[in-house]
Amino acid sequence: MKSLRAYALAYLAFLYLPVLFLPLFSFNNSRFIAFPFTGFTTRWYSTLFADDAMLHALGNSLEVGAVTALLSTLLGLLAAKAVTQYRLRGTGALLGFVSLPLFIPDIVLGIALLLLLGAIGFPLSLAGVALGHASLCVPFALTVLIARFEGFDRNLEEASADLGEGAWMTFWRVTFPLVLPGIAASLLLTFITSFDEFLLAYFLSGTEATLPVYIWGQLRFPDRLPMVLALGALILVASVALVVLAEWARNLGVAPGKKSIGA
Repeated sequence: MKSLRAYALAYLAFLYLPVLFLPLFSFNNSRFIAFPFTGFTTRWYSTLFADDAMLHALGNSLEVGAVTALLSTLLGLLAAKAVTQYRLRGTGALLGFVSLPLFIPDIVLGIALLLLLGAIGFPLSLAGVALGHASLCVPFALTVLIARFEGFDRNLEEASADLGEGAWMTFWRVTFPLVLPGIAASLLLTFITSFDEFLLAYFLSGTEATLPVYIWGQLRFPDRLPMVLALGALILVASVALVVLAEWARNLGVAPGKKSIGA
C-alpha cells in the first residue's frame, strides 16, 4: 500500500511540478528562465494587458470557445436524448464514430479539415476553427450528457405525460431542469477544450489568430518569453477553475454514492 501511494505521489509530481514553474517564473524580474531569481516583479502582467494584439487574440478565443460550447452542447444534448430514450440499434457504433476525432492525431485532423474546407470553398476563418473545435468537443458533451440523462428517474417524465403535458413541455419543465447541471458542465468543459486547442486553430484560423496561436508566434522572440509565461500562468489558473466548476456542476443533484469521476 505504501509503495502504491509513493508511486501515485511520484506520478502526480512528474505531471504537475513542471507546470508550477510557469507561474513561478512569471514573477521573476529577468528575461531568462534560470535560478536564482533576480527579484520579484509584476511588470510582465502589466505589459501583457497593454498588448493590443494579445487582447485581440484573447477576444477571438473567447468568441470561438463560446460558439463551440453552444454548438457542441446542443448537438450533444440532442444525441444524448436520442441515445438514452430510444435505444436505437447500432448505438455503440454510432458513439464510437462520434468519438473518432479524439483518437485521430490533431495534426492529421487539422490537415483533413483544411483540405475539406478548401474543397468546398469555405474560407479560413474563426468560423472554420469553431467547426473544427466542435468535432473535438461533441464527444465530451455527449459523454457528460448521457451520464446525466441516465442518472434521473424516468418516472418523472411518464408522470408529466400522464398529467397531459406534451413531449416538448415535458422536456422543458421536467427533463431540462434535471439535466441542467450536465448542460452547464458540458458548456464549461467544451469551452475550455476549445480555448486551449492549438493545432486545429493553427491550420484553420487564417489571418485571425486565437490565443494559443498567438502564444506560439511569440515564442520566436526571446524578449517576449516573460510575457508569455505570465499569460500561461493566467490561462493555467482559469483552466483549473473552469474544470473544477464543471465537475461541481456535473455532480449537482447526484447522490454522493453515485458521483462519477471524470467526464
